[in-house]
Amino acid sequence: MATNAIIIAAVVEKSGNQHRGSGSHPGRAPNEERLREERGKGMLADYFVDRPVFKDWEFRTRYRMSLNLFKHISTDLCQYDRYFVQRSDATGKVGLLLEQKMTAALRMLGYCVGADQCAEYCQMAKSNSVAALQRFTRGIVDLYSAEYLRAPTAADLRRLLAKDERRGFPGMIGSIDCMHWQWKNCPTGWAGEYSGRKQIPTIILEVVASYDTWIWHTFFGMPGSFNDLNVLAKSPLFDELTAGRAPLIQFQVNNRFHSLRYYLANGIYPRWATFLKTIRNPTRPKEIEFAKAQEGYRKDVEKCFGILQSWFGIVRGAAREWHKEDLRYIMLICIILHNMIVEDERPEDSDDELESDDEEDNNMRPRIAEVWEGPTGRDFDHVGRDAHHMNGFMDRHQQIRSEHSHANLQEDLIQHFWEFQGNRRI
Repeated sequence: MATNAIIIAAVVEKSGNQHRGSGSHPGRAPNEERLREERGKGMLADYFVDRPVFKDWEFRTRYRMSLNLFKHISTDLCQYDRYFVQRSDATGKVGLLLEQKMTAALRMLGYCVGADQCAEYCQMAKSNSVAALQRFTRGIVDLYSAEYLRAPTAADLRRLLAKDERRGFPGMIGSIDCMHWQWKNCPTGWAGEYSGRKQIPTIILEVVASYDTWIWHTFFGMPGSFNDLNVLAKSPLFDELTAGRAPLIQFQVNNRFHSLRYYLANGIYPRWATFLKTIRNPTRPKEIEFAKAQEGYRKDVEKCFGILQSWFGIVRGAAREWHKEDLRYIMLICIILHNMIVEDERPEDSDDELESDDEEDNNMRPRIAEVWEGPTGRDFDHVGRDAHHMNGFMDRHQQIRSEHSHANLQEDLIQHFWEFQGNRRI
């Protein structure tokens, strides 16, 4: 009987300890007094009043965006998710400010700090900081992914083609490359699949970026054991083009018509009509000049990776999240915010200058590249001699992967760039 009493007492004590520190059960540790309301007013005085302590450029440095963009995002978030609206609890105690929650999330994204490091300035517990980051990432992705993770429209293509035509590469709309993001807390069972040649678990990001570092295509999540070709095989980069839903492009160089856009790529990518690669070991002067320009303009995507990692330290360091879904949201929100910042800081007269340059070019010579909204409702006979290849899915699939078209494109652009450079020197 005594033994049974001891066992029963031990079970009761163990079951009682399970409730310690959770809910309103007896024995719960008291809440820490963080002076959230007072510290929240201090944060408002630092950045969000008419005459703040810190200047606008300091806000831009610490928040990675302008104050106007911050206010625009905060307004949309409050309308989308009531979590970001300041509320009071049952006792009348005021909760966290919207600025405190967003600041905690942006500090973790920008500085790659731990959730517990937000306690000193934002006065948020670790669990609250993690929750703020999760709600912030999902809110931004749901609100802005349709606008800032989209493929270029016909109007976008006209602007990109006009710019790259003046660089000597008509028909080019960006450059493509992949980046590896180290996954520190990768589950042990997945470590082999996600470890590449450096034996470190990573996740791959595929990106297409234009001259202004705007990211037009994002594909994230492939294991680090893949190379760029494996990622391309899984990527939806050409899905719209293969399905016949993408805007049509036609340009003529070296007296030959081409009807596919293309991206600048490094040597690992295949010899497709949609990729333009450099020349290995060029010997002729025109090949040397072409290779130099191709390798220089291809750095647009690498420059984009550098800016992304500079603005958001969380993608520069090793990922500490356990769940792959959280990592996907973090990567997507960094890309969305990157594009929003690029758009917000783009000079207002840049498009006007581009249009005026186009008018001057049109007065001197006709535009090389033309864009149509898409194949539906348009007669293919007006597109060019290669238009009949765009009738069916398999025809488009084969045309994209044509090595012969790649060779013709490279040959034509080498000659065109040589003549383009000669005209510029004159």
